[in-house]
Order: sequence, then structure tokens, then C-alpha cells
Amino acid sequence: MIFSIVFYIITAVLFVISLKKDRLKTKAALHKAWKSFENILPQILTVLMLIGIMLTLLSPETISLLLGKDSGWFGVASASIIGSVTLIPGFIAFPLASALLKSGAGYMQIAAFVSTLMMVGVITIPMEVKFFGKKATLIRNSFAFGFSIMIAIIIGLVLE
Repeated sequence: MIFSIVFYIITAVLFVISLKKDRLKTKAALHKAWKSFENILPQILTVLMLIGIMLTLLSPETISLLLGKDSGWFGVASASIIGSVTLIPGFIAFPLASALLKSGAGYMQIAAFVSTLMMVGVITIPMEVKFFGKKATLIRNSFAFGFSIMIAIIIGLVLE
């Protein structure tokens, strides 16, 4: 809480400094930021609604059964596959991971989910192939998936 308040104060002070230094550039930056926010808002709202629906429909017992500490390698594999094929921005993924942990998911499973979510991009493969080529895309995604499993194992050993 105090951390957030400090950031808000710093932001307000820097905003006032920016306004005093160049009012037109500050207004242009705010306008650009608002347009970016408007563009991403539908995606954020969709993902938040899906997360809300998922957490409403899935009881903590079900989440614990599918992704809990006792789900073992099935839970890690499930979380890895879901993370690999899902396209969720980090600022939504981490609160989702926290909510899943509070609902009974295991640390190893959530580590697999979040790391594959951030590093593996099954949905973005066509675009990635276009820019980097098929071989580079497959190598990158394979290493990212393997590294995600290693991260999950390490987290499981350390935290569980």
C-alpha cells in the first residue's frame, strides 16, 4: 500500500514538472497515452471477464484438483499447455496467478503456467515465422517451453 502511494506521489510530481517544462508536449503525451489505453481496453475487459467467469465457475476444489500441488505432473503439463496457447498480457497474468494460488493451485503448476504464458507463443507462431523464419521460431519456442518446465521444477523444489 505504501509502495503504491509513493509511486502515485512521484508520478504526480513528475507530471507537474513536465507540465511546467512543456505544456504542449505533456498534453500530446497524455493524448497518445489515452489513445493507447482506448485501443487495449477491449482486450483487457475481455480477459478480465473471462478470468472472472472462470474463477466463478471453477470452485477452489476444482482448481486445486486440476492445478493443485497434488495434481503433480498432470497439473504441470496442463498448466504448461494452457500457458503456451493463451495470449494474456503480463499485467493480467500475474494477478490471475495470484488468484489461482489463493484458490488452491500449486506453486509449481502456476510457475509452469506463467512462464509458458510469457515465453512460449503458440498463437503468435505464424507472425514469428514471418519475421524470424520457421527454424528460429521452433528453436526459440522449444527452448522457452523446456526452460519453463525447468523453472516449474525449481519453484516446486524451493517452495513446495
